Amino acid sequence: MNFLRGVMGGQAAGPQPSGAETIQKLCDRVASSTLLEDRRDAVRALKSLSKKYRMEVGTQAMDHLINILQTDRSDSEILGYALDTLYNIICNDEEEEQDESEDEAAQKQADDLGAQFTEQFVQDPEHVTLLLALLEEFDFHVRWPGVKLLTALLKNQCVQVQGIILVSPMGVSRLMDLLADSREVIRNDGLLLLQQLTKSNAAIQKIVAFENAFERLLDIITEEGSSDGGIVVEDCLLLLVNLLKNNSSNQNFFKEGSYIQRMKPWFEVGDDNSGWSAQKVTNLHLMLQLVRVMVSPVNSPGASASCQKSMYQCGLLQQLCTILMATGVPADILTETINTVSEVIRGSQVNQDYFASVNAPSNPPRPAIVVLLMSMVNERQPFVLRCAVLYCFQCFLYKNQKGQGEIVATLLPSTIDANSISAGQLLCGGLFSVDSLSNWCAAVALAHALQDNLTQKEQLLRVQLATSLGKPPVSLLQQCTNILSQGDKIVRRGSKVQTRVGLLMLLCTWINNCPIAVTHFLHNQENVPFLTAQISENLGEDERLVQGLCALLLGICIYYNDNSLENYTKEKLKQLIEKRIGKENFVEKLGFITKHELYSRAAQKPQPVFPSPEQMLFDHEFTKLVKELEGVITKAVHKSSEDEKKEEEVKKTLEQHDNIVTQYKELIREQDAQIQELKEQVASMSSQNEQMQTTVTQQLAQIQQHKDQYNILKLKLGKENQNQSNSQGDSSQVNGLQTEELTQLREEVEELRKQHTLLQTQLHDKDALINTLRSETAEGSAGGSDNTELLKELEALRSQVESQLAEINQMKTERQELLRRAEAGSSDAASSSDGSLDAAKMAEVESRLAAQTTETERLKEEAKSLSASRAELEQQLASATSTVAILQTEQAKLQTEVQESKKEQDDLLMLLADQDQKIHSLKQKLKDLGETVDDEDDLEARDQTDDDFEEDEDED
Repeated sequence: MNFLRGVMGGQAAGPQPSGAETIQKLCDRVASSTLLEDRRDAVRALKSLSKKYRMEVGTQAMDHLINILQTDRSDSEILGYALDTLYNIICNDEEEEQDESEDEAAQKQADDLGAQFTEQFVQDPEHVTLLLALLEEFDFHVRWPGVKLLTALLKNQCVQVQGIILVSPMGVSRLMDLLADSREVIRNDGLLLLQQLTKSNAAIQKIVAFENAFERLLDIITEEGSSDGGIVVEDCLLLLVNLLKNNSSNQNFFKEGSYIQRMKPWFEVGDDNSGWSAQKVTNLHLMLQLVRVMVSPVNSPGASASCQKSMYQCGLLQQLCTILMATGVPADILTETINTVSEVIRGSQVNQDYFASVNAPSNPPRPAIVVLLMSMVNERQPFVLRCAVLYCFQCFLYKNQKGQGEIVATLLPSTIDANSISAGQLLCGGLFSVDSLSNWCAAVALAHALQDNLTQKEQLLRVQLATSLGKPPVSLLQQCTNILSQGDKIVRRGSKVQTRVGLLMLLCTWINNCPIAVTHFLHNQENVPFLTAQISENLGEDERLVQGLCALLLGICIYYNDNSLENYTKEKLKQLIEKRIGKENFVEKLGFITKHELYSRAAQKPQPVFPSPEQMLFDHEFTKLVKELEGVITKAVHKSSEDEKKEEEVKKTLEQHDNIVTQYKELIREQDAQIQELKEQVASMSSQNEQMQTTVTQQLAQIQQHKDQYNILKLKLGKENQNQSNSQGDSSQVNGLQTEELTQLREEVEELRKQHTLLQTQLHDKDALINTLRSETAEGSAGGSDNTELLKELEALRSQVESQLAEINQMKTERQELLRRAEAGSSDAASSSDGSLDAAKMAEVESRLAAQTTETERLKEEAKSLSASRAELEQQLASATSTVAILQTEQAKLQTEVQESKKEQDDLLMLLADQDQKIHSLKQKLKDLGETVDDEDDLEARDQTDDDFEEDEDED
């Protein structure tokens, strides 16, 4: 303790120990002291010396401090001192290093020292795991220095520490808990820690996102005041950018979680936009960057399109356009807003249409596109703002043929309005301005209005320009070539490389894949000589790019030439190149474009980002065009006339082949349609056939029923006629019965007539259907066989119906004959009864009739009882039958089992017999060899003796 007082307090007598000696003694005290207070005081002393003697403390005390973290977990105070000491020796404090020495070498040495100590600490992954475990301590003096130490480790050795945390159980989850800490200092430092943790590690980014990071961060941003918040909002936004940038999984999770809708309130700005704080500008800048991350062109097209749709539906795009047209917005925020709107509308037709409808709050109102183009061609505007406007215009026209047509239409003579400024007028003004940057931007913007749109390329050929009073107007194409080749004043303007590059890119895009534009270009007799002269000259480095673009323009004239001009056919242009330039020299000059250092920079991403206006030479879409055309132009220049003729023949053959294939495809489609129609007809005919068969079956059943009734009536009438001849006394009864039966017969006759009429109607319908089917069968060939079968079936049905009708007619004839006979019998009976019956016989007949009625009732009752008993007997018979079936099944199973058991027994007997035979043979061999072998009888006798001996012992 005296030693510690000497270190921490006043000076001791005698010579003072050096810093290294003091640190060594303190380390010994930490390692050897048994009292916790002594170790705590020693660690406190090391903390106070760790900044001044960083190297000595790190070299000698790191192992002891790590040991303290492992052994003294119960004392939060000593843990806090140890963590603070480790943080001081690992962290590279730039401010203090700058105060101590302004030498860059000293700063670099300090950084190397921090990296060295970090590497030493993370050599054992258990140290980082121990640090993660300490973060679970709620004590402020442990948790806060632990967060700072882990952040410093990530800064110095990010990849290695990320790997350790990733494989540590619940490692990321423990760090996410820091965002829920009620102490703002720990929460804010936790944000810094997560920023370092999520850098360039997609796996950790996904884990953090699925730990509900988006919800927590957006809540913190809202609590802190959104764009008006402080540095905490900035840290949250930086972490969100880390989680979403180049991570499609997290982007999709962010969109599906409806977090895009929560971004809309961030961009609500008031009317008074003056006096923005630097922190608000930073926050809003990061918020705009976050929107751009979600719709960046480097994302997959499907993901970007989905986010663009969500941003339009929730009103975020409308809010951004409001900032775009607001006044008093800082220039850098306005520039970033333009870039953000550009990527939100890029390739989305709905968003592009909405942007085209936005008007600036001016009097009179002007479209936002016109206002932005005015800024682009104004040389007094900031360079970055002009680049942003150009990017916005490019994104508005990207895959937007409707927008391209609207822009080109403002240049056509029929749509020009002298009282208003249009986009076309601004582009022409910028194209022929004295400012080379305006020339370049206007040329590139106009080229995007023609990109992949043959119709607008042809429409732009109609544009006429009035150059001066008294002179006829010239076409826009002619004026562009004039700027490149003619006039003192024009040459002076065009002498700037940037202007000529812009015009050449416009011309290449214009005439590419447009033979009509190529013809218009070659029609000017001065264009080809100018191009050949430019290509053949030996100029400086700055002019090489112009030479390459001239070679590209001339190559496009060869490749897309339709040979409509005799002086400039493909063959003559190639001969001209060979004579004036040389094919190898031409190809070499063409290769100057892709070899230029600014070409690769422009090819990386669509947004035009240049450090200075002088380096603004290439457009991203134009680099794609060069890559596409360079190879085909080289082949076209080297091809001979014979090769071209062969290619033409091959093309014609392929076109003919394609035409034939197209014709066959159309024929196949027609046949498929016919087959489909015939299939439908067959299906309908099949259903009709089934219905007819059902009807015929019903009719057959009805006919059979009528036959049965007819036979019954016939029998009854025969019996009654016989009874009439035998007894006159029964004549009155017969008469009464015949009267009732005649009434019933009349009713049945009427019913048969109705059915006959119905059958005739159905027969007529079937005849009509058969005729229809015959006509359809004669027309269609594909379904002929099916229709023939249907016709056969219908003919059979028709024959059945005709036979049924014949039977019905026969029945009708017989019925009429029966009626006639019945009426004749009844009249005879009536005449005889009138002459012979008397009262006595009538009484006798009535009594007999009553007796017969009673007997009939009794027989009916007996029939009912017999029917009931018969039903019971049938039910019992069915149950007995089922029982017998079950028993037979069980008997069969048992017989099968018995057969199997017999078979197994036979197998066992066979095995035993074989075994006995083998034993007998073996015994015989032993006997032959002279060995003594006991027979089975001897063995049995010996066993019996042994058993008797054992029984005697048991008795004793």
